[in-house]
Amino acid sequence: MSDSDDEVPTLSAHTLAALQEFYNETRTSQSLDTTPGDQFAVGAVEEDWRMSQFWYSDETATQLAEEVIREAGEGGRIACVSAPSVYQKLKQGVVEGSDRVSAVVLEFDRRFATYGDDFIFYDYNEPLSLSACVAPQSFDIVLADPPYLSEECLSKVAQTVKYLSKGKVLLCTGAIMESVAKEHLDVQMCSFLPKHNRNLSNEFRCFVNYPSHLLSC
Repeated sequence: MSDSDDEVPTLSAHTLAALQEFYNETRTSQSLDTTPGDQFAVGAVEEDWRMSQFWYSDETATQLAEEVIREAGEGGRIACVSAPSVYQKLKQGVVEGSDRVSAVVLEFDRRFATYGDDFIFYDYNEPLSLSACVAPQSFDIVLADPPYLSEECLSKVAQTVKYLSKGKVLLCTGAIMESVAKEHLDVQMCSFLPKHNRNLSNEFRCFVNYPSHLLSC
């Protein structure tokens, strides 16, 4: 969002939105039409504040990718719900063990459709309205990052997570959502502090429902 100046001509909100969409699509097209490593770089798709998108730092994306690989196990399946940064890190081929797991990304943002069959369109407002190819309890671990800090959003995302997961859940959200997260997913807060490329005003934390080194690291 930009500051406005009453003394200079300004574009309408509609025009600004159209320009941002054009810029995002152009940048994404240029970024993804390169080498595989660049295609999956964290930030290859520009953040869009209108969809509450905030990408993890490269270090955090790496640590979370290592965690889900470890917990998924050999040949495991990983679902990244509204967490494209971790999906991208898994696909870069730079994290040990990433070649021994498979991953999908569930996203409302259709720009991620460039990832082909790994992309599953997802609207948290319709938590169980998923592609027919997504079988229940078919993922060894589900990592979810609800786009909004509200009980309504988290409760709906929790429905999706329970549908997808065989049991293990890694949730990333604001610390203020701790009691709600406990209620809906029976998770506990980790000591690990995730970071984003842009500083967020709300304290951000990870939560798990299984024994994890993130609890004490």
